Amino acid sequence: MDSGDSTPRNRHDRGNRLGDVEITDPKAMRALAHPVRLAILERLQRYGPATATQLSPHVGATPSVASWHLRHLAGFGLVRDAEGSADRRERRWEAVGRGFRFEMPEDEDGVSAARALFWEMFAQVAEVPERWATEVEPRLEPRWRRVAMLANTRIVVSADELARIEDAMEAVLAPYVMRAAEQRPDGARDVRVLRYLLPEGADEPGPDAAGADA
Repeated sequence: MDSGDSTPRNRHDRGNRLGDVEITDPKAMRALAHPVRLAILERLQRYGPATATQLSPHVGATPSVASWHLRHLAGFGLVRDAEGSADRRERRWEAVGRGFRFEMPEDEDGVSAARALFWEMFAQVAEVPERWATEVEPRLEPRWRRVAMLANTRIVVSADELARIEDAMEAVLAPYVMRAAEQRPDGARDVRVLRYLLPEGADEPGPDAAGADA
């Protein structure tokens, strides 16, 4: 999530520029819709290979519980043994892919599984802006404070247009996600980019509603 994309999309219409794992199995969606498993996957994506013991204090689970969740994630191809890890007593795990993505299935079970994952993902990031504003922003250097931003923009588009907007955003981000560490400029640091595309219901007032009674 930090280094990849976790937004559902029609994978047949758009590419996978960010090297994400594509989740299509509702069982995998349900497996990932768990706070500890999401935390484990995010930690591995952000900081690289780690053992269950190393992950434990950061994901709210004991080493044995973290190990169980890691094996569960491995069963769905989301994590694997880290390259060069030979000690089976202290297995080092790594994330498969820089992030993950999934699309909303059409069957009832798939929709239910995708919604469960949606809710857990929302819960994971709900406190991020407030934590950033209270803990991080006050310590930022002026140049970084100036380029940080929050936007709440309303647009009126078709479903196809919204898909193209998201694809264009991904195209802009992809070079920065995919470049190797040695290609990063001096002074580069992690920046979290949260993207929400939230279509309103069909019964919401349209753009001309204000003048409808005139």
